[in-house]
Amino acid sequence: MAKKVLIISSSLRAGSNSELLARECEKGAKAAGHEVEFISLKGREIKFCVGCLSCQKTGSCVLKDDVPGIMERVKAAEVIVFATPIYYYEMSGQLKTLLDRLNPLYAADYAFREIYMIATAAEDGETTFDKAYSGLQGWVDCFEKAELKGIVAGGGIDAAHAAISHDDVMKKAYRLGLEL
Repeated sequence: MAKKVLIISSSLRAGSNSELLARECEKGAKAAGHEVEFISLKGREIKFCVGCLSCQKTGSCVLKDDVPGIMERVKAAEVIVFATPIYYYEMSGQLKTLLDRLNPLYAADYAFREIYMIATAAEDGETTFDKAYSGLQGWVDCFEKAELKGIVAGGGIDAAHAAISHDDVMKKAYRLGLEL
């Protein structure tokens, strides 16, 4: 059955490896017949949450930037794939800031049930992706109808466009899209 899939790429770098993998996931999801939307955070204005909690009363944020448009797409998607480079063993600041700003969804009637992560890092250690994945799990834990379902991790990928030469990880990203 076709699902509404949203893929959000949080890397701001040209030739981003996590975005290359996200695009492979997108190809796989489209090949499976899903309705897929791809959003890049490049060029988007995403202000930091100021912690006023006004969104808990009103359902919307007091800050004026690009987040409300992204939030509507997140709310409507059944499956969300977050793509991030790993910086200092964590998700990118852009992704963390976006997750913080999605706070108005906490009390909303959101559609998402399945959440996935795609991540790349120069480091290729056994625990390289653990903190970023745990951080995303913390966000997912606040949405009782949603579940963090898995990760495609590309370790040892550093230079721009390097993911292309990591055929195994490219195939995993494509297969993730196929199997959503």
